[in-house]
Amino acid sequence: MAPPGAGKGTQATKIVELTGKPQVSTGDMLRSALSEGTELGVEAKAFMESGKLVPDEVIIGLIRERLKQPDASNGVLFDGFPRTILQAEALEEITKVSTVISIEVPDDEIVNRIIGRRMDPVTGDIFHVTFNPAPEEIQDRLVQRKDDTEETVRSRLDAYHKQTKPLGNWYGERGLLISIDGTGSILEVGALVTSAVNTV
Repeated sequence: MAPPGAGKGTQATKIVELTGKPQVSTGDMLRSALSEGTELGVEAKAFMESGKLVPDEVIIGLIRERLKQPDASNGVLFDGFPRTILQAEALEEITKVSTVISIEVPDDEIVNRIIGRRMDPVTGDIFHVTFNPAPEEIQDRLVQRKDDTEETVRSRLDAYHKQTKPLGNWYGERGLLISIDGTGSILEVGALVTSAVNTV
């Protein structure tokens, strides 16, 4: 778990490489269920089309189905799930959680990371004005995504602190939480993640 812009996706890829366990993202599962037209996918589509959040029972149903697939027999890496204590309690009834890695980054740094992002509309590549500048020849065509503004980022962070942050305390009380300083470089944070995975 990590706030938006903390590098969770990058480090999740590293954990998959280290463990060989499949990455399970609720977003990917929803898209797959929608494209396959499964019963849960049809149910989720109705909520999404009306602009509502997909309810927990639908997400839990998708998780339950995903964990029955052969590649999940030796465990999975959950990415972006659970987001709330209610989801964590439901997950406990389905499977055992071995470890929760929380990447910690201060809000102001998150804001600086995200508002500095720029996308190349031709290739889809993401750059950063400070940390990863684009080549000079393409800088004129770069765009800032609509949701990469400070107002939007602070709103997303507020939602994270209210909904997901308490989950860290909940897992901490159960002795499952490993907190990692996410303010370093990708390699430095990756080394901390590797160390955490190796202790499991």
